[in-house]
Formats: sequence, C-alpha cells, structure tokens
Amino acid sequence: MARKVSGSATIRDVALRAGVSVKTVSNVLNGYRYLRPETKERVDDAIRELDYHVNVSARNLGRGRTGAIALVLPALRGVYFAELADAVMREASKLDLTVFIEQTNDERERELRVLDGSYRSRFDGVLYSPLALGQDDAALFDVDFPLVLLGERVFDAGVDHVTMSNVDGARAATEHVLDLGARTVVPLGLKDDSSASSGTLRFRGFHAALQARGLEVDSRAVIGVPDYFHATGARTMTRILASGVKPDAVVAFTDTLALGALAALQDHGLRVPDDVLLIGFDNIEESSYSRPPLSTIDPGRETIAQQAVALLAERIRLQLDGVPREERPAARKVVVDFRLIRRESTAGLRGAGS
Repeated sequence: MARKVSGSATIRDVALRAGVSVKTVSNVLNGYRYLRPETKERVDDAIRELDYHVNVSARNLGRGRTGAIALVLPALRGVYFAELADAVMREASKLDLTVFIEQTNDERERELRVLDGSYRSRFDGVLYSPLALGQDDAALFDVDFPLVLLGERVFDAGVDHVTMSNVDGARAATEHVLDLGARTVVPLGLKDDSSASSGTLRFRGFHAALQARGLEVDSRAVIGVPDYFHATGARTMTRILASGVKPDAVVAFTDTLALGALAALQDHGLRVPDDVLLIGFDNIEESSYSRPPLSTIDPGRETIAQQAVALLAERIRLQLDGVPREERPAARKVVVDFRLIRRESTAGLRGAGS
C-alpha cells in the first residue's frame, strides 16, 4: 500500500534525494517486492526527510480510477434504504472505496441520468436501485461502466443483480400468523399501480400462503399504497378498519408500514398481539424497539451490501485491467436468503387453536 505522509515535496524530489529514478520511487511506494534492501532504505529515508505525501487523487486518475463508487437510491427517508446505505459504506470501506450517495426521489429523468454515462468519469462504478424505471427499460442498463443492480424493478438487464427473497419471505410471514390461528389476514403494502415492485412480489407470496390453506383475502382489505412510510401505514390501516374488516392478523410489506399500522390499531382499541397479530418486513432497527417489538422478515441487508460491493469491486478490477467485455463473467443474479424474526407482536392470539 502506498505510503501517505503530509508535505509538499514531489516524487521527483524524493528520487533526486535518494539518487534513484522516479520509477524506483514508485515501485517502493506501491510495495514492489523485487528491490534491493539498500535501495528501498534510501527511498524510505528520502520520504521521511522530505515529508513526502502521495497524491492519491492524481495517482488514481492516472490509472483511470477515482477510488469512489456511487450508491443511487430512491430516497434516504425510507428507513430501509438508509440502513442499506450504512451497510454498503461499511463494506466499501474494507476495500478502500469511498461511497457517494445520491437519491433520485423516484423521478424517472433522474434515474435515466445514471445510465447516460455521466457517472463514468466521476466514479469507478455504480450500485443502483431504481424505482421509476421498469422492465421495459431493461435494455438501457447495457452500459460501458461497472454497474450492479439492486431491487426488484428490473430483471435480466445484462448486469449483476443482487435482490432479496420477496415472495418466499412474505409467504413465510403469512404462514407464521396462520400457524398461530389467524384466519382473517389482511395485507398492507400493495402498491396502487400495476408495476413490478417489492410490494407486488410480497403480495404474491402473501396470497400463495392463503391459497395453500384454502383461504381468501377480503377484497375490502386490499388497498393500494403510494409509498412505504409510517403515515401511510396508519392511514391505510384506518381505512381497512373503517371498511368493516375485522382482522386477526396484518402482514405488512415493510416495517415502516407495520409500525404505522400498529399506532392505528392501538388508536382503535385493538391490542397487539392479543386481538391482532402484526408482522412486518425488512427488520429495520426501529422494529425491535416498538411496543410490542415487531415480528418481521430479515431480508439479509448486510449480505446484500456485502455481495453487491464485492461484485462491483470485481467489475471495476476487470475494467481497470482492460479485460475485454466478452471475456468477463456473464451477468450474475444473487438472491439473498431471509430469516423470520419472531417478536412479541406475534406472540399468539387469545383462544388460537381452540
């Protein structure tokens, strides 16, 4: 690893002081092993005497590298995305990569700009979670810079893709409350449009679990949501209760929706879990501190960050090494496994199983 010390001397100054070539100094700074000990010692002495500082930015640019990656997310207001960003930054730091975060606010034009090449000169690669773009835009992801796709909006786009087990995770959450005796189970989180999204996939898993038990969801309880924030969960839960549905369980497709629903249920005099079981999805930190603590599906956020950063770092290395695209590995899809986290919000219904 290159030595970094403060000072204004140049690499040429070090070479002159040590009586060697600039190339030899560069070899010492980059840890080249095949140097005579006395040569390395002279260079080390010159570096200390001159208080030489390696210009990391210039060195990286000279190699076609910035040492930075972009993480492009819909919005950091979404707690899951904020926690994902934290996990990505921790993984990237292990590889000496700096992470710059940009949020697109679900705006199509801003998401398209990520793919137009303007990021190429600023970042070594991009981790990208789009929401406004969809499957019809898959061809746009064929870019000439390292890109790893996150999320559920676009599949088979010809780039590495890391996603979670949305269908299976939601099915497991629903089976969990059914196993505890719930029969009137309502979903919370189906998007109010027909686009592919995590909500759509999670509803698919929810519905499959009900069908396997010979149950159907009350159509009055299927209310689309515009977003996944706490207030939306509270409003939507209030509408479901006002429709006359009397749930004994709620499967929310995000923890933030579940926490909003929890407040609405309590405001209506319903106790969780005594009257209504409640489970979320995402395992955000807040879910373990609610009252009662929220059962949830852990989608493997840390693993998602680890896999995504590792895939991007590999693509960056291949590009810097000049490996032709046709000789690089084919695009890979990584589906991270989930865990069911049982907490007090699904401790069991009164009289369940009687």
